[in-house]
Amino acid sequence: MTTNEARETRDLERARRKAATADRIVMKAGTNSLTDETSKLDDEKLDKLVDDVMTLRERGREVLFVSSGAIGAGKGRVGYPNDTVEESQALSTVGQSHLMRRYTESFERYDQKIAQILVTQNDLDSAERFTNFKNTIETLLEWGIVPIINENDAVATEEIRIGDNDMLSSSVAVGVDADLLVTLTDVGGVYTSNPKKNPAADRIEAVGRNYGDVQEMVDESATAKFGGIQTKVAGAHSVSERGIPAIIARSTKEDVVDRIVDGNAVGTIFIPEDGANDD
Repeated sequence: MTTNEARETRDLERARRKAATADRIVMKAGTNSLTDETSKLDDEKLDKLVDDVMTLRERGREVLFVSSGAIGAGKGRVGYPNDTVEESQALSTVGQSHLMRRYTESFERYDQKIAQILVTQNDLDSAERFTNFKNTIETLLEWGIVPIINENDAVATEEIRIGDNDMLSSSVAVGVDADLLVTLTDVGGVYTSNPKKNPAADRIEAVGRNYGDVQEMVDESATAKFGGIQTKVAGAHSVSERGIPAIIARSTKEDVVDRIVDGNAVGTIFIPEDGANDD
């Protein structure tokens, strides 16, 4: 093993340990992890995500759950298209209430109370608004309530076009001093090419000093200008730059949360930039 390989292995092991011992976790789920092919909420998928949150809670972790899906759930609920920003905003108002009703029902299986928080990136960028947001988060966590955070799509515009909550979840993770960001999606991590089109694509186990090469591969394999794996990689890299490990993994993997908190390999982990300095 070369010196570089030994250093990369050491950094990876430290990153996994740091993720495994995280006390405060931001978990983000995308629309495809909540809906079926007709854009209707998938009860099995939603219950699985709730089970994952509660697995973390039962293992003593604080969890902030960032959930997409309002626009998709709205589309499946009323059957109207989302060809324009205005239509997407209207659909989000239908879907958000339906989404929270289902979350309430699912968390009640555990007698777990939840809270809804709708924000925009502007709210997080404003010092006064963010202070209010963080104070609310801290109070809810102190009360043992799981905050469910979503983009306020009814008033947001640019965010609808861009990130499906990927960048928002990274901003939340940094702002609330989270110890780990977990992004759950419909693929098993970051790949050398689009795994939906290329079955031979290889999963990238870790992203650290190789970020430039990974970003180039992601840009080449992306099928849409906005969203998708590009913003997930950008969000994960953003928190890793601030010393927070991030993991992108498949939402339907049965033991995904257990593997993370047990320090095992799952998905793609983004090594925090201070990883080489941790003991």
